[in-house]
Parts: sequence; structure tokens; C-alpha cells
Amino acid sequence: MPKQPFDLDATPDRLRALADAGVLSPTAMERALHLSVATPPRADWRRFLSTTLLGLGALLVLAGVIYFFAYNWAEMHRFAKMGLIAVAIAGAALSAWKLGETLGGQMSLFTASVLVGGLLAVYGQAYQTGADPYELFVGWTVLILPWVAVSRFPPLGLLALVLTNTGILLFWEQVLGTKEGREYWLAVALGGLNGFTWATYEHFANLRVSWLQARWVPRVLAVMTVTPLLIASVPLVTSPTRATTGAGVALLLVLATLAAEYALHRHLQGELFMLTLGALTVMTLLTSSATSFVFDFGRDAEVFGLFVMPLFVIGQVALAVMWLRHEARVTGASEES
Repeated sequence: MPKQPFDLDATPDRLRALADAGVLSPTAMERALHLSVATPPRADWRRFLSTTLLGLGALLVLAGVIYFFAYNWAEMHRFAKMGLIAVAIAGAALSAWKLGETLGGQMSLFTASVLVGGLLAVYGQAYQTGADPYELFVGWTVLILPWVAVSRFPPLGLLALVLTNTGILLFWEQVLGTKEGREYWLAVALGGLNGFTWATYEHFANLRVSWLQARWVPRVLAVMTVTPLLIASVPLVTSPTRATTGAGVALLLVLATLAAEYALHRHLQGELFMLTLGALTVMTLLTSSATSFVFDFGRDAEVFGLFVMPLFVIGQVALAVMWLRHEARVTGASEES
């Protein structure tokens, strides 16, 4: 469904079209062009710089904590190690409580959540608990889940999801083993978990939950969903006779993500990032299949393929760009979105 005229981005081309149609007077046209290309006001720049510097500061503090313990590990008593991290966690949590639902409070809670992992790692090293690495990530995730629930801060939720993915990956390798074919089911498990999280986010964002309106979060979740499934699907299109059932399931889920991406694009009236991700997915599968087909014919075909495959990729990119521009025009989306 195309966007309504007042929902379209005020680009210079659209403003000139309105002026040519007599909708805008020369004075209004001049003012509209100035506003459409004007730089953000001072308050927006201050907000952007404040947010960026706050995020970088939190990351630098966390990096400093890690390097401090790495450098002084041998000289510090175990009680000092755990005590310092516990004090840092308590301080960050207290700051989050004092600052409330501000960006500073949310970043403080994010810092405390990261430091919980450091505390678990120090405890395991100091007392030689013998725990497997996946148990560290699982325990880390469980401990910070209450903070994730009350923070209403999407980056903290992403941190918990990344920790869960890491725990599943390590559990799969250390407990279930690396028997041939199991890695495909691992990709299906990770893609299914991330896809469920993605779908849940989109559902509540569609219900207009205020703190779930940022579009960069579902885009990250979409990439986290597609990547493991696409990696597991490539062997099916390159060597269908040797592929396993897990690869087939992964390919079916990839096709499901393509449908979801296009449906989101139409529902949101312009989500070109999702369409671009889908186009890259299709291009990867087609290029992998064509490469396997061409290079299976021997050395002569390999020389031929070195000339043909670049043209094949260029043709796919050209078709993808044409299609994306068409979808942008149909839905009224900006090509920069």
C-alpha cells in the first residue's frame, strides 16, 4: 500500500514536482528546499553527541576494567578481585536506580550486566570450579534477566540474546559433540531462537510499545536470524545429493525469512533494509549454486567460470538495485531508509 502524500519524505525532487504542479509558490518552494536540506538544530546535535559519548564512555570503562584485571591478575588476591568487581556492579546498579529510565540509567544497568560476566569469570578462575564455558554464559544470562526485563533497553536485550547464542553454541560443541550433520541443526536452533525474538519484537512494535520503535534493533535481529540459516543452506544448493535434513530445514527457514522481510516492507510501507537483506540472501544462494555448477566441469570450465561468474554477480546486483528502486517508488519509501 503506497504511503499517503503527507507521509512521504520531503526530498528536493518531490518538492520540485509539487512546485511544477502549482501546489507550492516560489516563496514556499524556497523555504521548503531550505528545510529539506538543513542541518539538524543545535539541540539535536547535543543529544546525538551526548548519547554517542555516553556509549563510548561506558565501553571504555568496561575495557579498562578488563585490562586492569588482566594486567594485575597475578598480584591481586582473589578477594580483592571479586570485591572490586562486586563494588563496581553495586555502583553501576545504584546509579541505574538513581538515574531511573534515562539513557544514563540504562547505560549504567548495561555496564552492571556486563560486569556480572566478569565476576563469574573471576570466581571460576579463583576457585577453579571446573565449570564448562557454556555454563558461564548460561549463568550470566540467567542472572541479568531481571535487569533485562525491567530496563526496557533494547541493547541490553540484545546482550542477553548474544549471550544465549554463545551458550547454545558452546553447549552444542562441548556436550552434543561435532558429529557430521549436527552443525546444521545448530544453525536451525540459533536461527529459530533469533527469529522468534525478531518476530516478538516486531509484534510488540506493531502494538506501538513506545520503547520498541527503534528500527535498528529488528534489523540486527534479522541479520542474526538469516546468517546461521544461510550458512547452513549453502551446502544444499552446492551439493544437493550430500546435504542433510538439517540443511533442508535451514533452507526452508531462509525462504520463510524472505517472505517475512517482504511482508514487513509492505506493512511498514518502506523497509528497504529488509529487502536488501533478502536480496543479498538470494544472491548468495544463486551465486553459490552457479559457482558449484560451473566449476564441477573440470579445469577448462574453471577458466570459463572466472570470466562468467563476475558478470553473473554484476547482473544480480543490477537487478537487485532496479527492484529496490521500484519498491521504493511503489511504497513511497526513501532510498536511504
